Amino acid sequence: MALHSGTRLGPYEILSTAGAGGMGEVYRARDTRLDRTVAIKVLPEQFSQNPDLRQRFEREARAISSLNHPNICHLYDVGHQEGIDYLVMEYIEGESLAQRLAKGLLPVEQVLQIGTEIADALDKAHRQGIVHRDLKPGNIMLTKSGAKLLDFGLAKPAGAMKAASSFTGVAVTQTSPVGPITQQGHIVGTFHYMSPEQVEGKDADARSDIFALGAVLYEMATGKRAFEGKSAISVASAILEKDPEPISKVQPLVSPALEHLVQRAMAKEPDERWQTAADLRAELRWISEGRSQAMAPPLVTRRRRREWVGWMLALALLVVAVGGYYLAYREHSQVLRIAVRTWIEQPEKQKFAFTGDGGGPPAISPDGTRIVFAALDSAGKQHLWLRPLDSLTAQLIPGTDNATFPFWAHDSRKVGFFADGNLKVVDLHGGPALVVCPAPLGRGGTWSQDDVILFSPNFRSGLYTVSPAGGTPTLLIDQKGTPYSSFRWPQFLPDGKHFIFLGVQHEKAEESTLFVASVNERKPRPVMTATAAARYASGRLLFLRGTTLMSQSFDASTGKMSGEPTPVADQVLSDVGIWRGVFDATSNGELIYEQGSAMAATRLAWFNRTGKQISTVEVPTGYQSMALSRDGRYLAVQGHTPFPSGHRITSGWRMFP
Repeated sequence: MALHSGTRLGPYEILSTAGAGGMGEVYRARDTRLDRTVAIKVLPEQFSQNPDLRQRFEREARAISSLNHPNICHLYDVGHQEGIDYLVMEYIEGESLAQRLAKGLLPVEQVLQIGTEIADALDKAHRQGIVHRDLKPGNIMLTKSGAKLLDFGLAKPAGAMKAASSFTGVAVTQTSPVGPITQQGHIVGTFHYMSPEQVEGKDADARSDIFALGAVLYEMATGKRAFEGKSAISVASAILEKDPEPISKVQPLVSPALEHLVQRAMAKEPDERWQTAADLRAELRWISEGRSQAMAPPLVTRRRRREWVGWMLALALLVVAVGGYYLAYREHSQVLRIAVRTWIEQPEKQKFAFTGDGGGPPAISPDGTRIVFAALDSAGKQHLWLRPLDSLTAQLIPGTDNATFPFWAHDSRKVGFFADGNLKVVDLHGGPALVVCPAPLGRGGTWSQDDVILFSPNFRSGLYTVSPAGGTPTLLIDQKGTPYSSFRWPQFLPDGKHFIFLGVQHEKAEESTLFVASVNERKPRPVMTATAAARYASGRLLFLRGTTLMSQSFDASTGKMSGEPTPVADQVLSDVGIWRGVFDATSNGELIYEQGSAMAATRLAWFNRTGKQISTVEVPTGYQSMALSRDGRYLAVQGHTPFPSGHRITSGWRMFP
């Protein structure tokens, strides 16, 4: 029965309705004795009609009232008046986790924080022999002071536990996309978060709560339930027989460490789960407190000594080795190298697409934990892929069709790229790729901590700035009136104001120059002659001499180099057709590169009269010129660089259908 404002239940005066759920109506009330606001939950009739349930309820209520924990909603009182059983609880202002999830998934930081707080609350209760048995987003409140767990231990009196697994003769309803599936007339909790043993009607213990928390963590991280179905039976069947879709396939940005934690929490067999909430809490804290270290490549061993400054880890892609190098410099420029080699495979049924006008060479995230790169499928469709460095698999990034030259946002959460004549941005937490502005044939971009994108929109253009949210680009540095035909491959330096870029002379390649400039001065200063782009990392500049990757000290504030250049890696692939090497580096010391003894392959594309791409031609060498046969069936390309096999063509022609 509904209670109206002004109704008294003992010393408590009803003020207004606060909500409703499977455990009954909830009201906001005033404790007239202590003059404080409380929440009163009026319980279903079966507590009054069934003496056994009522006795069990009162016994558990007394036990739960002793739980004093900042993340558990405190139970103040239990009452009975004129056939009405009710609970008096702490009144909490905020929104439920279910309400928050209706707006979308949560950032990883919040997932870890909320998960840690709820695991801590469970640990407190479990140590006192109390099992929640109905852990779900609707029973978690999000407040300014943290998450609070509600309805502790009251959702599953012993007599109702068996009813939870019986589907025969019980009406089943689904209230809403957010609301739970419940069994009318029984206190059975929510099927979506039940452990397999609960679904089978077995007794629930602490590990059942751990399973439910795993399902809640999964939903927070992905924005979707771990187990879905059109009916209670189909949901129960999924819990018993199916594993949820891997988190990494839904949200590639989620740490593999967190994915492992959730998978183990939701193991079908209780013995295979985390055995205590304290274990789960410890793992969550470990991931949260050292998430970047938890995601670091397992092959890397970092050495920290006062007299040494760690410099870089090198990884190579495609069918090449991965080489990790730490370069440490002492007073007399002595060098320490530690090399680790392994292989990174192409995604299944995909082919790396790193080079040429339409390439997507690998770019490593600023936090050094992930790489993004382009790959072609069997149908010739190109997309971007994301590969955590502590994972063996890569995930396709939706919305990145025809993407080229990816670059990272400063916070490692978004990726910019060029596709379909536009500069685009995609959020790795989800959502469609968004068009920022036109960029007919982009030649690189960089994203500052001030949320400004600096990019080259065409193969013969200057450098422009634009907001990642979109808008009209602003010309920052114009190549017109200079000897240079193209300004490209920009990179912001750590202050977010200065940047380096390459000035290309198509007619006199040997006079191409690396420049430094700032968004304020807009007056480029030459740094060195270079025929390929350079990258700044950890106080040093990385650049190519032929196919040898060199490193030299570079003062980002003055734009001046000092000391002698030092070789870092041999046979780094140089994509001469677009004036860049296939490598990338981060400020915390990681370098990723593709190894190759030959100059980059070039991919030419066929287009029809409407501008639609029909097919591509893989040219296994750089080229000087080309000619199309009169019937349009063959293309002749003149090459002048070594082929991958090692056979050199000084001046020759090859035919491609």
